[in-house]
Amino acid sequence: MIYVMGAGPGRADLLTVRAARLLAKADVVLYDRLVSSEVLEMVSPGAVVRAVGKEEGRQEEIQSEIHELLDQYARAYGPQAVIVRLKGGDPMIFGRGAEEWHELAQRGHEVELVPGISSSIAVPSLAGIPPTFRGLATGFAVVTGHTREGFPEDLKRYAQVDTLIVLMGVKHRARIAETLIAAGRSASEPAAFIENGTTPRERVVETTLGELGRADVASPAVLVIGAVVRLREQLVPLVAAMAAA
Repeated sequence: MIYVMGAGPGRADLLTVRAARLLAKADVVLYDRLVSSEVLEMVSPGAVVRAVGKEEGRQEEIQSEIHELLDQYARAYGPQAVIVRLKGGDPMIFGRGAEEWHELAQRGHEVELVPGISSSIAVPSLAGIPPTFRGLATGFAVVTGHTREGFPEDLKRYAQVDTLIVLMGVKHRARIAETLIAAGRSASEPAAFIENGTTPRERVVETTLGELGRADVASPAVLVIGAVVRLREQLVPLVAAMAAA
């Protein structure tokens, strides 16, 4: 069995119970760049643990290598083995999990999906920025800020969504802002980057859509655009007070 598994947004205690149990008895784990060391500590001590994160300019080459490695390990270890393909967040949300599932099924392997908590929702929410809020945001969209071709030219289609959550948006942040403003969003609309969400290195950078290109931020970071960003100043003190009590 090959498990295409989500590692969640970073913290090990945000793994699903099933994911934690499978990692504890895994024979092989192939993991992506965004999987935290805290999560990897939960892997069985005797397992083969191998980093297979993408490199700029070699994405397709490395993806083909991942398919080959999963195929080879599954055949070498036999039908009773636990082979894990571990991805940050949820493997079906911009994680190419469905592509790997399809490829492995084509090669005759049995595959099980183990969902993970997506960083697109968990990271903003834990930082005090809920994607929806009654009277303020009745819906949200999760989009990518970077595609195989580079900048997602169709981003303007999502310009009118109340809350826009952008993954992999750091590199093209200035162009994202320009596109959305040109499509009708206000330059004064609040926006925030949550950098290294749920980890001890988490940092929130609040700004406006018009100033997005000047934000001092580094990957990985989740970008949220919308009125819900203003809720953070009210929610975060409440969370801190509850924790102190």
